Amino acid sequence: MPTRSPTRQRLKDPKGGLTAAGREWFHEKEGANLKPGVKGKADTPEKLRRKGSFLRRHFTHPRGPMVNDQGEPTRLALSARAWGEPVPKDTAGAKRLAAKGTKLLERYHATQERAKPAAKRSGAKKTRTAVAARRATAKKRAPATAKKTATRKRTKKA
Repeated sequence: MPTRSPTRQRLKDPKGGLTAAGREWFHEKEGANLKPGVKGKADTPEKLRRKGSFLRRHFTHPRGPMVNDQGEPTRLALSARAWGEPVPKDTAGAKRLAAKGTKLLERYHATQERAKPAAKRSGAKKTRTAVAARRATAKKRAPATAKKTATRKRTKKA
């Protein structure tokens, strides 16, 4: 079995996640623009989106166990620490992290919704003039389409 190169080992942080050298290596190899995890409070929309997406993606349906046979946390569990979260010890802990990610994403979407103008928000009330204008144009179009349909039917019969 081939041994791993020492360079490859320095790419992974033993406490979880990647080192700066690891992020740079993936940038050179695959063109990935990886950023370090959001460790502190997610207080900006970008931090809410990144942290929420990470927690949902990794802990809703975990790809493996949280602890190995010796009872030590796996790389998957340690990745939570790289994002400033407690290391889950079982699937219940992973589900709690996934639920937190869902809440963060809901907060992110709420901030995005508030940033939109009032007329473009989903669920915004439509003004009477806009509804009346739409009805008027629909009435104008209706007779023209009816005439075209009747004309087509006559030409097909002939």
